[in-house]
Amino acid sequence: MANKIKAVLIDLSGTLHIDNTVIPGATEALKKLRSTNTKIKFVTNTTKESKSLLHNRLIQLGFDIKKEEIFSSLAAARVIIASRKLNPLLLIDSAAMEDFEDLIKPNEELNAVVVGLSPQKFNYEELNKAFRLLMKGASLIAIHEGRYYKRSDGLALGPGAFIKGLEYSANVKAEVVGKPSKDFFIAALDDINPQEAVMIGDDVRDDIGGAQSAGIRGYLVQTGKYRPDDEKQITPAPTKVVTSFVEAVDEILHEIMT
Repeated sequence: MANKIKAVLIDLSGTLHIDNTVIPGATEALKKLRSTNTKIKFVTNTTKESKSLLHNRLIQLGFDIKKEEIFSSLAAARVIIASRKLNPLLLIDSAAMEDFEDLIKPNEELNAVVVGLSPQKFNYEELNKAFRLLMKGASLIAIHEGRYYKRSDGLALGPGAFIKGLEYSANVKAEVVGKPSKDFFIAALDDINPQEAVMIGDDVRDDIGGAQSAGIRGYLVQTGKYRPDDEKQITPAPTKVVTSFVEAVDEILHEIMT
């Protein structure tokens, strides 16, 4: 018999919303989940905007979310940069730059390349600059290696393809700090036993596969980037496959109450 659920990790984009469109019923389902004593953490690989901008957008969409409940791969990357005293070339969206402004040393030599989702910087000149730094010994840090994500106009390339290209050309291996890193999920749980936690997300590899590698049960939602038969792409398969965040919450509430 599974352990009682004490913590729920929730993905954002594709699970609660797609761009500025809320997944139907998601705000109400979150309120229902908050009626329990379950610890809630929102874990995200998004690098398109700073934590402050992301939090403000979620509030505007109608979600009851506290800023400190958001655990992002940007924050994990910041910890690495600060602790190792790195001065990186940042291939991240301009809207996310405020999370790193105090760490940049403009008069010092660049010694790392940090890559997130940054369509405007995924061009030959910027990528070649990154390549040359890597060839000189700079470290490569991937905020995440997402293959693709869901936008309002359809699926779009994630940073994974560009990171793999840099790895191939410079003959290096990137250090991945966000999902699906096992350490990322464990850090998000703080001191809660992984077997007492559930991860809800739309990415079968990064959300579900990553969480389950850390001992957390994975609930795959059929919204966002989900594609038919995604649940067959990982071993072991997701703990549950549900139509949406709403059904995932109903399943969790049923387990908590019984």
